[in-house]
Amino acid sequence: MNSRILIADNDSEIRESLSSVLSENGFNCIRAADGEEVLRKIKEDNFDILIVDIRLPKWDGIQLLDKVSKISPKTMTMMITASATVETAIEALRKGAVDYLIKPLDYNDVVMRVKKMRRLQQVLLENQYLKQEIHSKFNQNLIIGESAAIKQVYTMINKVAHSSSNILITGKSGTGKELVARAIHQNSPRVDAPFVPINCGAIPENLFESELFGFKKGAFTGAVMDKDGVFRAANGGTLFLDEVGEIPVHIQVKLLRAIEEKEIKPIGSPSSFKVDVRVLSATNKDLLREIEEGNFREDLYYRLNIIDIHLPSLSERRDDIPLLVNHFIRKYNQELKRKVLGVDNETIKVLMNYKWKGEVRELENVIERAVLLCESDYITLKDLPPHAYTGVSMDYADDLKTSVRNFEKQHILSILKRVDNNKNRCAEILGIGLSSLYRKIDELDIKL
Repeated sequence: MNSRILIADNDSEIRESLSSVLSENGFNCIRAADGEEVLRKIKEDNFDILIVDIRLPKWDGIQLLDKVSKISPKTMTMMITASATVETAIEALRKGAVDYLIKPLDYNDVVMRVKKMRRLQQVLLENQYLKQEIHSKFNQNLIIGESAAIKQVYTMINKVAHSSSNILITGKSGTGKELVARAIHQNSPRVDAPFVPINCGAIPENLFESELFGFKKGAFTGAVMDKDGVFRAANGGTLFLDEVGEIPVHIQVKLLRAIEEKEIKPIGSPSSFKVDVRVLSATNKDLLREIEEGNFREDLYYRLNIIDIHLPSLSERRDDIPLLVNHFIRKYNQELKRKVLGVDNETIKVLMNYKWKGEVRELENVIERAVLLCESDYITLKDLPPHAYTGVSMDYADDLKTSVRNFEKQHILSILKRVDNNKNRCAEILGIGLSSLYRKIDELDIKL
């Protein structure tokens, strides 16, 4: 279980017996003889559970509850008492104790109660990382497509999901790499454990180590309380490192050690912690080139890339575009309270031929906009942004004059197409005179 328990009792026999029984059941136990020792150890190290005698010397158990809750709020406390009274139990629970034991101790009962507390801690941690998302909209059914290219992805997901091997998911930005990671987790034996995603491209360099491994209160300025890193949060489940190519090289060394040794050490902690985490990574970079340029460690690459799943771009799976369009229409009909039935034939042809540089993410944005603006039962060209229905990608030259010229040409073409080349109507929409429109058509070499 790799859980750390601090056992505090002035009776050395009880300390030793509790430690022995719990250790046999997979817990890592540390012992303390009095209240001062408890506070010192809590300040120095991370503990999941504190088992403490209510009559402990140098700060009794009730007094310790207040102090421990401030120093280490995530530590759960179980009280030991020789004379259980209603008043004592109420006071202990009011101060934050989760449970209490009555002497003489039934060690089987102690093990059962400790396991129950650890399960409760796991549930609280999963809620913190939005576990409910896992069982809602992110699953393999929402990786839309029937093309041969995407079917290969389905096959790979089914092959690798039940293993514990680390997976590297590659592909351009917007192709759905996180959906694949969630699908792997959803179809794995870890489905009931946390799925914890972290976007490595959004973390400042000086915060990487604390985000990954956590820190102890007081480890640095601003560390006002203990924090679990994503490795501990994902313990028993899956950690998804998105944009893994953005991790600084000096952090890559520590990440490699954590993966290989299955052990992490929070900043400011004298102790390390065992973790059972499956690591899924994603990148839109060529990591082999990054290795050659000294930006990525080769040993980390091969540790992350036990199996590679490459996501095809939309240009490789154009037959899936109608399915994706229909899916996004249903999605945004529900979210935006609209009743769009579909896309007309001309528009779907345009969408299938357009060069989607932003991949599926860009397509989704275009359909969301179209559903919002659509005034009829079906999305038409006028509901698309101009650069999409002209079929021209919005790539501009570096110099301003050429960029403005290209934009003017594309925009006039889009308006002419929308009004079936009615130049009077086009000039009216553009807010210029008809003669000015003809001059622009000539200057920009617009072919009608």
